[in-house]
Amino acid sequence: MIATLRDRLGLLWDRLDVTGRRSEAIAGDSEFDVALVWVVVALLALGLLMVYSASIPIASESRYTGRSATYFLQRQALFILLGLVLANILFEVPVKMLEKLTPILVGVALLLLLLVLIPGIGKVVNGARRWIPFGPFSLQPSELMKLVVVLFAARYAVLKAEHLSGQQPLMHSFLRGLGPFIVVMLVTSILLLREPDFGATLVIFSVGTLVLFMAGLDGRVIVPVLLAALVAAVGLILLEPYRLERFFAFLDPWKEEYGKGYQLTQSLMAIGRGGVFGLGLGAGVSKHYYLPEAHTDFIFAVTAEELGLVGVLVVIALYVFITLRAFRIGRDAVALEQPFAGSVARGIGALIGLQALINIAVSTGLAPTKGLTLPLMSYGGSGMIMTLAAIAILLRIDWENRRRERGFMP
Repeated sequence: MIATLRDRLGLLWDRLDVTGRRSEAIAGDSEFDVALVWVVVALLALGLLMVYSASIPIASESRYTGRSATYFLQRQALFILLGLVLANILFEVPVKMLEKLTPILVGVALLLLLLVLIPGIGKVVNGARRWIPFGPFSLQPSELMKLVVVLFAARYAVLKAEHLSGQQPLMHSFLRGLGPFIVVMLVTSILLLREPDFGATLVIFSVGTLVLFMAGLDGRVIVPVLLAALVAAVGLILLEPYRLERFFAFLDPWKEEYGKGYQLTQSLMAIGRGGVFGLGLGAGVSKHYYLPEAHTDFIFAVTAEELGLVGVLVVIALYVFITLRAFRIGRDAVALEQPFAGSVARGIGALIGLQALINIAVSTGLAPTKGLTLPLMSYGGSGMIMTLAAIAILLRIDWENRRRERGFMP
């Protein structure tokens, strides 16, 4: 049944894919995916506008920002610049070399997740220890781990293909196949939950499992793992009072309108004020100290308020395009007998698509509040830089696909 579901999902991607087949893409002279680049540029530009608009009130009145209205705009532009520099470097790294470097990257990411928990190294903000300060900037190790888990799961799927595909007895597949992967995921989850960062834990576990599933993980193995993960998630919610309060506030936010449901009710009111065409860029009300984290976690609500349903649909369409394009690039890589590259491309699509979906669901009241930003749009250095790094890897995979189609690469 799981295998049938996987096949049907593949057919669904084909039907939804508006990006064109590989033969059509190769017919042109382009060396890389120009459409994907322009979509990313559009999201970056729109994100800069919305970060500036959403942050003006707090930036212009805070001593921390020097009362400069452009404080967050300037920093976000700098984050994008740093991300583009890293992206250009990563684009020059062959995918096969990236595959060899993956174990080292996993070690570095786990080390950083451990270091951030050490008092004096990790910085505490709003009760969470998630950042390692470097002068005027801070590194969030969980953002690095989101990208690293895609590489790790893709490499793991290649190395353990025989054990994961159902060709071995069930217990053998579980212990020898999925066992080491679960151990790494458990260690990662424990470190993230110590920060605490439940949202990042959810994304990292989900994306890692999705990569294995898309690579052909035996359904008999994945079902008990998912059930165990669901039980663990429910347990974590029940054991932590603040998570339980958030969950009940999500179920009926208006009951706690000025308590735990405050963020969600303000977000919903901002979205409602936007209507079809919005109040106009800069004319939003919610950012004036009504909606907390307006330029980070809830930038989607500000976008809906100022640009309306039309602007929201454009934003969603851009994320759908990136996700579909990544899946197309991944399928092309698999067809060219590059399973690692194929899994990485699909994993990047799943990572960006899933995080955007969760952020939008939180802003619209379809999911409990999580501290997850909107990729390429929300204010933040680590998230922006790592997302641009992921896009660079995706473009490199597509570039190598095109080179192979033309006979320039083995």
